[in-house]
Amino acid sequence: MFQKVLVANRGEIAVRIIRTLRELDIASVAVYSEADTESLHVQLADEAVCVGGASAQSSYLNRQNILSAAILTGADAIHPGFGFLAENADFAEMCAACQITFIGPRAATIELMGDKANAREFMRQADVPVIPGSDGFITTLAQVQQVADQVGYPLLLKAAAGGGGKGIRKVERATELAAQFTAAQKEAESSFSDQRMYVEKVMTHAKHIEVQVFRDHAGATITFPERDCSAQRHHQKVLEESPCILLTAAKRQELMQIARQATIAMDYLNTGTLEFLMDRQQNFYFMEMNTRIQVEHPVTEMVTGIDLIREQILVASGAALSVQQQDIQLCGHAIECRLNAEDPRHDFMPSAGTIDYLYWPLGGLGTRIDSGVYAGSMIPPFYDSMIAKLITFSPEREQAISKMSRLLQELVIKGITTNQDFEQALLADPHYLAGTLTTNEVSQRFLPQWLAQQKLGDEQHAAI
Repeated sequence: MFQKVLVANRGEIAVRIIRTLRELDIASVAVYSEADTESLHVQLADEAVCVGGASAQSSYLNRQNILSAAILTGADAIHPGFGFLAENADFAEMCAACQITFIGPRAATIELMGDKANAREFMRQADVPVIPGSDGFITTLAQVQQVADQVGYPLLLKAAAGGGGKGIRKVERATELAAQFTAAQKEAESSFSDQRMYVEKVMTHAKHIEVQVFRDHAGATITFPERDCSAQRHHQKVLEESPCILLTAAKRQELMQIARQATIAMDYLNTGTLEFLMDRQQNFYFMEMNTRIQVEHPVTEMVTGIDLIREQILVASGAALSVQQQDIQLCGHAIECRLNAEDPRHDFMPSAGTIDYLYWPLGGLGTRIDSGVYAGSMIPPFYDSMIAKLITFSPEREQAISKMSRLLQELVIKGITTNQDFEQALLADPHYLAGTLTTNEVSQRFLPQWLAQQKLGDEQHAAI
């Protein structure tokens, strides 16, 4: 077992990992930027090391400084959380060279799945269904035009090294293709230093369904019940739940078997998530794999009772999985809302500043809040806007929704703007309540309606 683990992240996921390390009686080391000196994860860790300036590039993405901190403090493992260096194959290799365990999959696997075009081709050869589109990389306009003629419109241009919704453009018709291709390539180059693209046919009326997988050093493999992550804005998830209420038990087993097949084919290690699109006929098509823990992992923990962070650490230390496939039983329903410091009324502009007052509405069975902030916390403008995750669990979906609605109603945060009201309204959306919400509905239907309602409310209030 590890004696000391460095947590190469910040915010709520760093806090989450540090708490699990404490429960395992493993010493923790936090790293932080100059902007995060007073952050909660710094205060909770046994040790803390400043690794650079306020920008992510000079701190949380500074591989040399983070490894130096690990060596300086005597850490024998690094947990990367999600984002930052979590899917950086070079960093995983650097850890191995320093004889520090990277708590995650092998570097070769990260590299394979991080290249979206290569991942797609690998899955195709492993008989995992993939979305119709290009075979291999696209680097020129002539190539993309040829693929577009084959698969038809609308289509998606995607950066081969993409992530976080960057380097993605939807093309509705042939006249838009050249301009959108140029824009997508420029964004891919600036975000990932990689201009390679690939093309996928747009699946209309599709749901985003994903499966958590786990595999230990001995090859024992388990898959978990699916998560429905269809509530998205610009390819970024805003609300997740497990299970998907549209799936039958037979379809769930089919999906989990596909995920198992893919996991074994790549000789995976530790945990990851396979993401699929599901059409109206409930056919599943592989999109990508995230070779790390996901933001939305708590909903899987709630419906299975398995601590995924704890399992990650144990498997990385060389232990066998503590559970077998027959132990994975779906129980109840869980929902997660991402609480972001942003203003939905003004194009979701990030909201930096100090939290003057904070009331977390904890209480009652089946409520959980994963957070990295407290009253007095400074929200810097340099990082992702997510500050907390609200999670509810109940035997029935309707009860879980009611609990989440209550949490959002009682939550009080002053000093910054959040998406609290937006999430509250989304929970009451008829399409969400019916479980039929698809990946483009939040941006194309729900958001315009909600903004119109907010404007009308403001006008009525001003007239009083």
